[in-house]
Amino acid sequence: MDLDLDKYKKAWGNQPEETNRVSKVDIYKMAHSKSSSIVKWIFIIGLLEFVFLNSFYFIFDMEAAYQEYKQLGLYSFMIYSQFVVYPILLYFLVKFYLNYKSITVVDSTKTLMTKIIKTRKTVKHYVLFNLLYVFIFGIIVTIAALKTHPEFNSQQVLISIIVTVITLIIMLIIIWCFYQLLYGILLRKLNKNYKELAKLEELN
Repeated sequence: MDLDLDKYKKAWGNQPEETNRVSKVDIYKMAHSKSSSIVKWIFIIGLLEFVFLNSFYFIFDMEAAYQEYKQLGLYSFMIYSQFVVYPILLYFLVKFYLNYKSITVVDSTKTLMTKIIKTRKTVKHYVLFNLLYVFIFGIIVTIAALKTHPEFNSQQVLISIIVTVITLIIMLIIIWCFYQLLYGILLRKLNKNYKELAKLEELN
């Protein structure tokens, strides 16, 4: 149940000091518990996403895909890019886990608020990295594909570029909506907790 801190604030004026203190502690514990649970789910979803995407290697015929990349002259790019992308993805997973483990019951209100901000930034950077990677990958594949068709005139090249840009924009919007579904709801709840803690800090 969401807490109505405004009502608590009005009620505390007529309460004894000890009751006031206990009420603040109870509210903080509930906000702390919700925040910790949300950050844990961010880590779990990130881990499941990583496992799900990599399961494609066992479901689909990746050898055929690699043959396509060889024809485009991108086989080496694919291999070396994985040495860059995977450590970055693992870095974000570790950050998600550390963000969760860093939240402790002894955190002050300000400390918990700082950790919430840090978690939100980590998720936003993670989403931005994935969107940027898809965009760069799409551009590189397009350039490589155009090189395999030297017979294209300038008009055909321009049409190909326009179609690619539109396709990339649609893909990025779909991926962004996907991440909004996965992480957006959790981030909005986390932001709500942050605002509750900010109100509680004002009352101290």
